[in-house]
This record gives sequence, C-alpha cells and structure tokens, in this order.
Amino acid sequence: MLSNKVQSLTPSLTLGISSKAKQMKKDGIAVINLSIGEPDFFTPEAVKAAGIAAINNNYTKYDAAVGVIDLRQAICDKLHSENNLSYTPDQIVVSSGAKYSLTNTLLTIANSGDEVIIPAPYWLSYPEIVKLTGAIPRFVETDFTNNFKMTVDQLKAAINDKTKAVIINNPSNPTGAVYQKEELLALANVCVENDIYIIADEIYERICYLDNFTSIASLSEAIKEKTILVNGMSKSLSMTGWRLGYTATTKEIAKAMGAIQGHLVSHPCTISQHAAIEGLKSCADDIANMKRIYQTRRDEATKIISAIDGLSVVQPDGAFYIFINVGAYREKANAESLSLKICDDMLEKQHVALVPGIAFGNDDFIRWWSCVFTVTFCRRQVVLGKNIAERFQHQLCFNRCYKITPSST
Repeated sequence: MLSNKVQSLTPSLTLGISSKAKQMKKDGIAVINLSIGEPDFFTPEAVKAAGIAAINNNYTKYDAAVGVIDLRQAICDKLHSENNLSYTPDQIVVSSGAKYSLTNTLLTIANSGDEVIIPAPYWLSYPEIVKLTGAIPRFVETDFTNNFKMTVDQLKAAINDKTKAVIINNPSNPTGAVYQKEELLALANVCVENDIYIIADEIYERICYLDNFTSIASLSEAIKEKTILVNGMSKSLSMTGWRLGYTATTKEIAKAMGAIQGHLVSHPCTISQHAAIEGLKSCADDIANMKRIYQTRRDEATKIISAIDGLSVVQPDGAFYIFINVGAYREKANAESLSLKICDDMLEKQHVALVPGIAFGNDDFIRWWSCVFTVTFCRRQVVLGKNIAERFQHQLCFNRCYKITPSST
C-alpha cells in the first residue's frame, strides 16, 4: 500500500503528451517540441571549464550540507550587487535545484494542515510539493485582464487562521507576468501584517524584459524577515542538468533547512557548485545575450499568435513562455478539457507538442515554449514561428487537409 501523501498527488497531465512525443520521434516523425521548460542554449563555456577544473582539482568529496562557502559568498555578492539585498553566507542554503529549495522551505516552515496560498495559473509542481510536505494548497484565481497577477483584495480574501505562506512566482511560469514594485509592496505589506511567510520564487529574474526587476525582499527589512527567497542557476545560466538552486532567508530558517538537507541528501553536487561560482562571477555577458534573444523571439511569437482569429496572449514581460488564450474555441472542442484536447490534437495531427493550461490551473489556455521559435539547423536559421502558427490556426479550424511547407531564411 502506497502512502497517503503519494496517493494525494495529482497525476501529471503532461506526461502522456511528453511520452507520446518521444515515441513519435522514435518512429521517425518530426515533432516540434514546445513543451520544454528549459533554455535551448548550452551552459556557458566558462561554467563548463570550471566544472572540469573542479573534477581535476578533486572537489569530489563531502562538503557542507548548506553548500560550499565560496558559492554561498558568491550568491551573497550577486544578491547585493543585482538585487540590493544584504545577506551573509550563513543565510544561504544551496540545494539540488530550486525545486528542492522549495521543498526544503515548506518542510521547514509548514505543519500538517497549514495552508499555502498559490495564485493560479501556477507552476504545476507547486501544489504537489505543498501536499507532499503535509500542507494544503489554497488557490487564488487571478484574472487575464490583470495579466494573471494576484491583487491585494484577492490575497486578503484567501487568508485565514490556517494560512502559513504565499508563493509569489516573479516572473511567472507559465504566464511570463512580472509584478511591479508597487504591486509587490502592497502584497508584501499584507503578508507582514498577517504574519505570513512570502515564498518568493524568482528563478526567472534574470530573464525580465522590463527596465527594472524588483526582488520582493528588497522592499523593507520587515518584508525581508518574512521572505524566503528562492532562486537558482537553471534558467539564467542554462544549467538545468547541473541541478543547483538556493534560498536566502533568516539565519534561523537557514539553519533548519541545513539540518533537513543534511539528513535527506547530504548536500548538492560539489562539482556543480564550483562550476556555478564561475557562472555567477563571469557570465553576465552570456546571460544578457540569452535574454536579448529570448526577447526577440517573444516579440515575434506574440505578434504572429495574436494575429490568429480568436487567440490572445498574456504579454510576457519575463521568462520564455507564452500563455495563449484558446477559450474562444471551447464549443468546437467538444471535450471535458479544452486545453488537453487541443494539445492532444496538435501533437497527433500537427506534430507540435504544447502544454495544456489545465496543468497550470486554467483550462482556457495553453503554454507555448518560445525558446524554439528559432532553431539552428545545419548552420542555418530555420524560422519556425509562422510555420507553427499556421499549424495551430489550421488545427483550431479543424481542417485536416492542410499541408505545411516550412519557411526558411
């Protein structure tokens, strides 16, 4: 008999599409995969070289449960110079990916039956991590007209005597929405007034297309005391496979996280940690170049998608996703789940893999991964944007005789 916690998990709605896409590729079918949640760039050369050097220098033994001291200091330096935040290494806990940093956080602060507020749409792992730690997810339905950003009134309405924390993902996956300073301050003040922790998932903060990004913990000392800042190397440095995330918080919480981590995983990979030090110190140009390319792709993709009748998008001011409103086609779909039906049909008939919005808590939308808007093939740039949009438009109109001829430059 499996545990109650495992049985409480919601099966991943994306696994079926992902498995089918992989099988189609094995069968020789060319599938355009827009369901991936990682950069399509390789890890910067300086980071790879530092990882190799770490192996050659024999950084292959056990180290501190909370992470190697040089990396924790480099994180403090980064937070000070980029986010106007002052932390010391004993307030930093490095973990095996930001996902585990979130798990560590909830294991540390939440008791069984506590509620964690999650604005919807949300990253699909939030509710499952909350449930695994014994807490209860409480969803706040946000509005498309407000770019799916939670308002003060919505937050206040969700708070009760069981509320322990609220998760604020900024920039957002899946919507790409970015909270402005004034919006963050209003939300944070409510949390401070109600003694609620702010779990600030800022994993996409280096992929923000606005002039300024505000880290919520920088707004005041009182807000900083109630904030567990979560970040990592996967998105900004394209280090998804290296598995490194971190938290910045109070010394008391950091110490508790270190104790939990020491028992569960010992510590994250030492080789990855030494590589990340180099990434934080010397890869600003790589990060800026990736962001510039992401922004160009976003601009082209949103323009093409918005030109299709019946579709609209959340303007993504960060991250590398486009959240597409397909609600106008609900009557045509004739299915229990609109987004799942469209994604199934797109994969089966148009060979394009997308993520259904129902996985993120909103069935009227689908998520498009804009990283693959332009791909490099045989040293030529093959522009897929119009091609994919044509397939999308064709499928929504249910015309099965459509044939695609990819455009190229």
